[in-house]
Amino acid sequence: IIKANASQGQQDTPDLRNRVREVLIRNELLSQEATKKGLDKTPEFQTQMELNRQDVLVNAFIQDYIKNNPIGDDLVKAEYDRARGQAGDKEYKARHILVKDEAEAKQIIAQIKKGGSCEKSAAQKSEDPGSKDKGGDLDWAPGGRYVPQFSDALKKLKKGQMTDAPVQTQFGWHVIRVDDERSMKFPDIDQVKAQIVQGLQRQAVEKLIADLRSKAKVE
Repeated sequence: IIKANASQGQQDTPDLRNRVREVLIRNELLSQEATKKGLDKTPEFQTQMELNRQDVLVNAFIQDYIKNNPIGDDLVKAEYDRARGQAGDKEYKARHILVKDEAEAKQIIAQIKKGGSCEKSAAQKSEDPGSKDKGGDLDWAPGGRYVPQFSDALKKLKKGQMTDAPVQTQFGWHVIRVDDERSMKFPDIDQVKAQIVQGLQRQAVEKLIADLRSKAKVE
């Protein structure tokens, strides 16, 4: 328990040890009373114990797999380069209006070109709940954060420019405008190495589970 608390940033102090001691005493006393009442013999208890056993075993297996399949620096570097290349060297402060119909998107573009407000159109017509109430504002983000069709259209626009035609993605039809752009400083690899390793570990575990599932006979 002390180690678990330490891993969460709590210092190993006499106060922490006293609190842990009280928790252990409390749990032991209650466990003894529950055993006296025969609660450890009930079907519900046995089922819960088996589920807890599975959870512990699963976690132990995953930790053992990660320990015996370390992520090499070459994989970290490759993932870093991939993410850096995908992000690009610019950040964009973009605004968009999302609708489901291409004709409606074209109509919105025409209205804005005649002097209509992009912000008001977004607030009234956009189906993106995350940006609708902000006039379609997506805040600062690298182009690589968006789906490819949106990102490609974004990178072709200059500051203050709007798409002449709607951009289709799996979400619908977008009217996109770039309000501003700036150079992006990508973090050094040492600053993000731990995050990259964790991400690659998750991918490796997910692949392992998928492989085991493909070979298993599930009834």
